[in-house]
Amino acid sequence: MTTAELTVETVHTALAAVIDPEIRRPITELGMVSDVSIDAHGRVRVVVLLTVSGCPMREQITRDVTAAVGRLSGVSAVVVELDVMSDDQRRALQQQLRGGAPVREIPFARPDSLTRVYAIASGKGGVGKSTVTVNLAAAMAGAGLAVGVLDADVYGHSLPRMLGVTDLPTKVEDMIMPPVAHGIRVISAGMLTRGNAPVAMRGPMLHKILEKFLVDVFWGDLDVLLVDMPPGTGDVAISAAQLVPSTEIVVVTTPQLAASEVAERAGAMATLTHQHLAGVVENMAVLACPHCGELIDVFGSGGGATTAATLERLTGAPVPLLGSVPIDVRLREGGDRGRPLVLDDPDAPAAKELRSIAERLSARPRGLVGRPLGLQPVAG
Repeated sequence: MTTAELTVETVHTALAAVIDPEIRRPITELGMVSDVSIDAHGRVRVVVLLTVSGCPMREQITRDVTAAVGRLSGVSAVVVELDVMSDDQRRALQQQLRGGAPVREIPFARPDSLTRVYAIASGKGGVGKSTVTVNLAAAMAGAGLAVGVLDADVYGHSLPRMLGVTDLPTKVEDMIMPPVAHGIRVISAGMLTRGNAPVAMRGPMLHKILEKFLVDVFWGDLDVLLVDMPPGTGDVAISAAQLVPSTEIVVVTTPQLAASEVAERAGAMATLTHQHLAGVVENMAVLACPHCGELIDVFGSGGGATTAATLERLTGAPVPLLGSVPIDVRLREGGDRGRPLVLDDPDAPAAKELRSIAERLSARPRGLVGRPLGLQPVAG
């Protein structure tokens, strides 16, 4: 391609490959490319409209546009100018992203939703529920699935650190664009406070914030949404069941008898809320001695299988033990660094077990309960 063959159309074609980091769609499709001009010397000027003036992704968008246009033959220089959408343009973008759906609708509660929603629950704290959540999310995203994580543990939120999220959500009108880490869309109450300030709110507010995360956040077309639940069977567990009845529950426990008994209570909530139990994950199952390799049952053994068997009796439906994750100090270290173990060492025994659990959950089809089948009665 020569300078003479370089046209506005070819530049637009190149820009169609630039994906907005937050919305995950081409910037040309989102109406973000305001103007393209080319001078006689092959100097290309591109005007890009940001959703908001303080867009945290402005530098990445500038780099991506410069790289995409700069690869065209005949281009001598690329100048990217950033502007901001008008109120009308933002409203039009919001309507486009919602696809005409009602503004206050939970997309995952629609009968035709194909997103599998899993609530990662536990009876008590300290069993590694959040560690399991972030590693399952990273494993699923690494397998090519579109994954979102909702940190519903409002008081004890930890997912921003564990996934290495440093950006804040961006608002487009009434819509919230969640930050993306490791290919995972993430939202947490920890993004709504300054520093490490506590979230101080009474029970009824928990329902409202969970609803806001489900309604106002632009999740896009997800294959899987993982909801990291607070421990216990309180307000958030009840609200999650009300807001997205199709949510399936994954119970996390340790092998310890005391932990498994409490986990049984968390799983038994499914009988009250009419939800399906996807299975049980046994965390901290065994420790391989770093010196001799002997396997040590630090927290006992068999708690996961016992929990699954008890819940199966209570619900009258199969409740599988999805896997037993061994103790690995790198799971904790990865959470502190914001790098899940399944990404840094996918062949570690704990990572392999977590990836196996992720594969089992990913392969599960969404149930037909509440979904229209499109069947019509045949006249006799």
